[in-house]
Amino acid sequence: MPHLNRLPESGDGRQYGEIQPIAYGRESNEEFDPPGLIQYWRILRRHRGTWIVFAFAGALLGVLIALPQTPLYRARTSLEILELNDNFLNFKQVSPVTPASNSLETADIQTQIKILQSDSLLKRVEAKLKKNMPAPGPTGRVSAWRKVLNLPEPSAGGALDAALQKVAASIAVHVTGQTRIIEVTADSANPQLAARFANTLANEYIEQNLEARWKTTERTSNWLARQLDDMRIKLERSEDALQSYARKSGLLFTDEKTSVSEEKLRQLQQELSAATAERIARQSRYEMAQHSSPDALPDVLNDDGLRDVQSKITDLRRQVAQLSATYTPEYKSLKRAQAELASLEAAFQHDRAAILKRIKNEYDESERKEKLLSSAYQAQTAQVTGEGEKSIQYKILKREADSNRQLYDSMLQQLKESTIASAMRASNVRVVDPAEVPGYPYKPKPVHSAGMGLFVGIFLGAAFIVMRESADRTIQQPGDCPLYLNLPELGIIPSGKYESRKKLQAQPRALAAAAGSSSVALALPGQVSQADKVELMTWRRKPSLVAESFRSTLISILFSGENGESPKVLVVTSAGPEEGKSTVVSNLAIAIAEVGQKVLLIDADMRRPRQHEIFSMDNKRGLSSLLRERTVLNGDRSLGGLIRETEIPGLFVLTSGPETFAATTLIYNSHMPELLGYAREEFDTVLIDTPPMLQISDARVLGRMADKVILVVRAGRTTRDAALAARQRFSEDGTKLLGTILNDWNPRSAADSSYAYYRTDYYLGRKRMSRNAAEG
Repeated sequence: MPHLNRLPESGDGRQYGEIQPIAYGRESNEEFDPPGLIQYWRILRRHRGTWIVFAFAGALLGVLIALPQTPLYRARTSLEILELNDNFLNFKQVSPVTPASNSLETADIQTQIKILQSDSLLKRVEAKLKKNMPAPGPTGRVSAWRKVLNLPEPSAGGALDAALQKVAASIAVHVTGQTRIIEVTADSANPQLAARFANTLANEYIEQNLEARWKTTERTSNWLARQLDDMRIKLERSEDALQSYARKSGLLFTDEKTSVSEEKLRQLQQELSAATAERIARQSRYEMAQHSSPDALPDVLNDDGLRDVQSKITDLRRQVAQLSATYTPEYKSLKRAQAELASLEAAFQHDRAAILKRIKNEYDESERKEKLLSSAYQAQTAQVTGEGEKSIQYKILKREADSNRQLYDSMLQQLKESTIASAMRASNVRVVDPAEVPGYPYKPKPVHSAGMGLFVGIFLGAAFIVMRESADRTIQQPGDCPLYLNLPELGIIPSGKYESRKKLQAQPRALAAAAGSSSVALALPGQVSQADKVELMTWRRKPSLVAESFRSTLISILFSGENGESPKVLVVTSAGPEEGKSTVVSNLAIAIAEVGQKVLLIDADMRRPRQHEIFSMDNKRGLSSLLRERTVLNGDRSLGGLIRETEIPGLFVLTSGPETFAATTLIYNSHMPELLGYAREEFDTVLIDTPPMLQISDARVLGRMADKVILVVRAGRTTRDAALAARQRFSEDGTKLLGTILNDWNPRSAADSSYAYYRTDYYLGRKRMSRNAAEG
């Protein structure tokens, strides 16, 4: 068998069988990214019917659960926790409990909430209501069922106990926002019982709070009274000891701290300090008078009498000088002036001498006084020193007595304040809103339950749909092939079931040329009449939705060529059987022939051929005969009549010939490339219908010889794993994949609104126009 590398060249210049590296943009073994929110939304929209059923079932279940429930009434009361003045009457100083500070206010409120829910308080409320409240009558749907079933009702006492226990179990307490308001709720089937229980709970809570504070104050008062009696005895003993010691030691005190001797010593010290200062000042004056001129002494200069005499002396001296200049010494007026001057000068000297004598006497006096005071101070100091040890002991006893007296007075004051506080019943709890009898039950709420059930149903439905979709590995929608295979999607072929036979019968002429009704999918033709064959719908139902889809696919193929040239030899295959590849090939060939190209359709599926059935041809001789006989291509365009023209202009078919299980061997020989080379020269486009490539290798061999390979994927049947395996094998073979065609897709299951145009409205409009034109 010849090696593939020796085969003739293909249309793009490479040898058949030559391995070419191909990059698809994503490695074949790469894990796919998990679907995003948009993908999940498309999945949910595609299965919106199931989703709606789940949602409706959830809502219905919520209603059914709510209806049999016994109606419950909720009573509400709110309490305000005030900040109590703990220092009222200075009681904070003797309280053994530390009050909560502002930073612990939240913790204090939580503590009050726990107290409201405590068993002891709830039991007090139950006990009080049992005494003052009659037993409630039968209420609720349970009692109604008892009557229907003729079951005995429980006793009145037992019914009341059970009702109270249920209300106590339903008590809920919570804080309202960032406030000191506490809201208490009570639930019961009896609205009067719910309101009464809530109000009784609030009152009992306040009463319990008052009792706790009163008991604490009473215990404190009793303790203070006992301590006060002990302190009184201690005070009396300490005062007696103080007085006895004072009498024994002979100590006298002017006040509580100072003795008579100490007070006298203090006075002598003050007088001695004053005498010393006076003596120093007078000594300074005396020494200045001894060593300075008398006329310069401050006492002389500051004496008013001396200043007057000095002024008169000055005037007389000026007068004597004037007279002496004019008259003789014997002049009478001159002598009289000189006599007065001498008299004044003598008086001045006498007065100045008297001042100096006074300074001396004052100094002597102050010095004597200082000496006397110093002697007295020293004597008193000796006396005080002798009394020091006695005074120390006296002060110790004095401080002890004072301390006992101060403590006794303080405790006496606190006892009086505690007595007053215990008589006052102050509470830091205030009822803001008392509970009122509710007029309607708060549950069950059928609307709320239905909403919750609807929400749960929506959630469970979405989870079920996503899980089922995740378990379904088939390719479902347009866009799945590019997403999972990273290959272009050349076309989308809708299912033949989409165009119903009813519409075709309603408009027999216009719709018969467009709708192509079929009761089977594209991949399962042959069960309808020759006029309605899906395999020939592009020719027989030209205005139909399916025909237009094949023409749109053809445009994608023609525009996919490189350098402006479309691929000439195309292999059409699928990953598995019954995926509609033969139907796709026949309709593509018709569409290509319609654009004026000469098309050769080769049926290379020599195990289960179908093209001869589609085009109603004899299959006694065909491709298998040509390859087995190794017929020499000598210019005969029909290859001995094996290539036959169909009723469609420009479309030629080479059937498969007799079935054979050695098809791979026949295709692998050198005659097949020669045949394809001949077909390239004689025809514009060559389409090759091949078996499924995962089970049979014919498509892989022919793919190496062709320009491109088209992979047909059937919606809802071809799995992603199978499609990935097919792409992986073509990639390993170096075969170029042109893209995929999604076959047998139902537009009614589209989750994306962009595919809504596949509805028949547009085509029905075209059919009406065609019918009107024909009738005209």
